[in-house]
Parts: sequence; C-alpha cells; structure tokens
Amino acid sequence: MKPILFNTEMVRAILEGRKTTTRRIVKPKCKWNFIGTNFQGLPMECRMIDIETQEIIRQPKSPYQSGDILYVRETWRKHSCSPEFGYIYKANYVGTVTETAVNWKPSIHMPKEAARIFLRVTDVRAERLQDIECIATEGVTMVPADDKRDPRYYFTKLWDSTVKKSDLPLYGWAANPWVWVIKFERTARPDEE
Repeated sequence: MKPILFNTEMVRAILEGRKTTTRRIVKPKCKWNFIGTNFQGLPMECRMIDIETQEIIRQPKSPYQSGDILYVRETWRKHSCSPEFGYIYKANYVGTVTETAVNWKPSIHMPKEAARIFLRVTDVRAERLQDIECIATEGVTMVPADDKRDPRYYFTKLWDSTVKKSDLPLYGWAANPWVWVIKFERTARPDEE
C-alpha cells in the first residue's frame, strides 16, 4: 500500500465520485528528453533519450502501477474532544466555521491508520499535460451554465494552483510537462476486503 496526497478540493471530488483520474508530473533526475509515442504516433510508455545520440537511456517508472492500492493522505486532525472517536477531515467541513477555525494538520503528515479513502490503480500511462481529453474525470467543479469558457480553462487554473510559483515555468500548464495519468477506483480498506 502506498500513500498519495490530495488537496481538500480533490478529496471532496473523490468522495462525490467526480474524480477518478489524477496527473502527476514526471520529474527526471537528468537533462534528457522524453518521447511518448512510437513511430506511428500511437501511445507508448514514456522513455528518456539522449539528446545527441537519440539512444534510449532508461525508462522512467511511474510511482504507481496498475493494481496498486493507495491510501489518500488529506488534511486532518485527531478528534479534539475525545481521541477514541478517531480523526476528523477538513473535506467534511466545506463552508463551515470548523473548516477555518480548526488547527488542521497537513496531509503530508497524515499517518496511514488515519486514512479513510483507499484507491485501486486501474491504469497508468504517460502523456503531455495539454493532451488531456477528459476533464470530467479530474474532479474540476462544473462551470456555471452561463459561462462560455472551455472547461480546460478551469482545469488550467486548478493545475497551476497545485504547482509552486517558482516551478510554473517547468511544470505549469503553459510548460506542457510530461505527466503520469493515473486512473483509479475507490475500494475498501484492504484489511476489510
């Protein structure tokens, strides 16, 4: 079982069934280029190639594989009144005083035993960020009926909000980085299956 971080908005989208896909940046530890299609233009796994010789150096590995079970790390805290009640989660308190008044703990520090959402990875592939076809599986809140903007506009804003400002030139929407496209489905806690 592996952890995966989601912000509060995306946790809500998972709980509401609006999010079944996530994208994570492919971060090479070198200066090599990436290719992501075969000679016929069909999708294949992302590989690193030497810029000068065009030789395949190594194939980066996705942090998650089909069949992996992931536990979602989200913004949380222990129940303050009575620890035997366990944990509370920021995603449950949308628009309430509790959402802003509680001293929440960041998702990165959430212990595995506090996890309440488990995901089974069903598919992983590499593609360019702007090649996204189905925004609906990404959990983006639907646009107002009178809004004529393309839903990509909202996904672009969401994506850039998750990238540090200093990293926007490398990993922001405009940079069109390579990403791992990870599809998943909710599943029961592994010890409850």
